[in-house]
Amino acid sequence: MSEIAKIELEGKSYELPVIEGTEQEKAVDITKLRGMSGFVTLDSGYKNTGSTTSAITFLDGENGILRYRGYPIEQLAEKASFLEVAYLLIYGELPTTAQLAGFKKSITEHTLVHEDMKHFFEAYPSNAHPMGILASMICSLSSFYPDSLTPNRDEAAKNLTIHRLLAKLPTLAAWAYKNSMRHPFNYPHNDHDYVKNFLQMIFELPSQKYEANPVVVSALNKLLILHADHEQNCSASTVRMVGSSHANLYASISAGILALWGPLHGGANQAVIEMLEKIHKDGGDVDKWVAKAKDKDDPFRLMGFGHRVYKNFDPRAIIIKKACDDVLQALNIQDPLLDIAKKLEQYALEDEYFKARNLYPNVDFYSGIIYKAIGIPTEMFTVMFAIGRLPGWIAQWKEMMDNGEPIGRPRQIYTGYTSRDYVSIDKR
Repeated sequence: MSEIAKIELEGKSYELPVIEGTEQEKAVDITKLRGMSGFVTLDSGYKNTGSTTSAITFLDGENGILRYRGYPIEQLAEKASFLEVAYLLIYGELPTTAQLAGFKKSITEHTLVHEDMKHFFEAYPSNAHPMGILASMICSLSSFYPDSLTPNRDEAAKNLTIHRLLAKLPTLAAWAYKNSMRHPFNYPHNDHDYVKNFLQMIFELPSQKYEANPVVVSALNKLLILHADHEQNCSASTVRMVGSSHANLYASISAGILALWGPLHGGANQAVIEMLEKIHKDGGDVDKWVAKAKDKDDPFRLMGFGHRVYKNFDPRAIIIKKACDDVLQALNIQDPLLDIAKKLEQYALEDEYFKARNLYPNVDFYSGIIYKAIGIPTEMFTVMFAIGRLPGWIAQWKEMMDNGEPIGRPRQIYTGYTSRDYVSIDKR
């Protein structure tokens, strides 16, 4: 017999079904509560509210588990390519050799963007933030591909839009950076893989050919995989909310990019570097700043340690720590900020204060160090996050559309004035 939850309101009892996911997550289904009782629930920030059922990502923060479509993140980061993981997230299964080859070929054929889009870049000032540019450019793609405006027209059209977006976002992201530098744009090199092609578009100069270090390519491939999806986070929920109105995929992803731009979401790795710069400018005394972090009366907080979802450890951080060490060793970079970061990492891993509070270095700590080491500018960190998160956003949008989910429309508890009469201006 199925479980039933009972709730008593104003002397009346109501029965609500309990549903259970495949990983034994339980939820009280309140879909019919308002119709039965006139009551709604209040959950600020949706911290205890399931907005949907989903078969994409399983996350268990207490036990440090992250799986895409059932596959442990540890195995995917070690063995898979980013495009292989993208296919898995979007279509539900790991691709066969033929499927992956066809997927790569389709994406390769769509990496170029319309030349008219160059004029858009020219209108932005050099100090425009690349996330603002990227969001507007992605939304603008819908005007170049009007066939995408009817997202559920047919599977072939839907897949074409998905492949175009996966192909063009790295190109537009690289051009946003080049625009800020006032450098000439680099066109895609379709003989490179997805990650290497992006690095080439970012770093190659007319007078200097760029050769990507294989260790850097491997580390970035892992980082993109680790960021590819993270359940119903702020930006993924935004993509689903916007998409629920049957907005096209480009508009929905643009909204997700803007949600990710917020410093409470995608800006954490940028905050790590800014913290390291602050410590360095103060003289680089790590002991002093650790003491400040331990002082409950001091407003200073260490960035990149602990995690709101992962209570004991971040499984992604364990994976990327080794990649970070490999990058620093391969590039042999002498940078005082990286020296400070290594000292902070040692504190977090060995000091009882940090260990007792689960203030372990998280994925944002290591990703910021990697980006800094390979030469990615700080303002591009969140753009890198967006490139990695793109397959997850697409998968969330596609799942919602395929399931025919209703338009999102949260309720509220009104706390404003009750009814009152208009007073003419001369009597106020």
